[in-house]
Amino acid sequence: MASITPLSAFGQPIPTFAPSISYRQQLDCMPSSSSSSIYPTAYFYLSRPQGPCSISVAFNPSGNYDLSLYDDDEQEQADLPPPIPPTEGRYEVVIDNDIIRRLDLVPFQSATGITSPSDAKPKELLERTIGFTVNYTREDQNDPRELSEFPDIRLWFVRLDAAYPWLPVLLDWRAGELARYAAMLVPHQMSMKKGVVFNPEALALFVMKKVFIVYSWLKENDIPMPRLKTKDMARMLGFGIGEELFDLIDEQSTSPS
Repeated sequence: MASITPLSAFGQPIPTFAPSISYRQQLDCMPSSSSSSIYPTAYFYLSRPQGPCSISVAFNPSGNYDLSLYDDDEQEQADLPPPIPPTEGRYEVVIDNDIIRRLDLVPFQSATGITSPSDAKPKELLERTIGFTVNYTREDQNDPRELSEFPDIRLWFVRLDAAYPWLPVLLDWRAGELARYAAMLVPHQMSMKKGVVFNPEALALFVMKKVFIVYSWLKENDIPMPRLKTKDMARMLGFGIGEELFDLIDEQSTSPS
């Protein structure tokens, strides 16, 4: 049975990746009547972590807070590590209200050179990574919503993800772009104390879908150690992926039709 287990120390620095975290948001793993979920058709076991969970995300390249969630706790805010800047030389995708309104993917295509999925150069993209600058002007300057709470911004990212479903593996993880991307696509609520509170089932399904897509895409493009790269991506969102799952995928991909 393949295992997909959320990391037990979800709120603690993850080895190898801890230095690459810049902006903290909180994931509250909502309690349920059962501490685990079984998905028989996928043959894997998914257990939910107990208690609050946290990962990090940068909502703009400078790593600045778009919304202060901890004004009521100055000490907590003072203890936050300084945001990590974007990876030098990364592809920077800049979007604004007009681009978002028109669901225009040209800025992404122009910045990265990926005019179509077949044009992607995986090795170069993995080395340089991709990040986003969202220059969004609110109709009401006093609107307290976070960028990931605006339906039009989220819709633009939904379209982008539909066109390039393997994109998460190419993002600038060290600057928090993967977590930011997930916030645009996964249902969540905002808490003044906990930050972004994801729907745990939705987050788990998002991670699993990306694991299937990314692993296959990396293999198709002859990227070394596709399992490790895929597992690293899932780990950045707080999930550990068992080798058995990859064995099942490989078994199905090599089985005669």
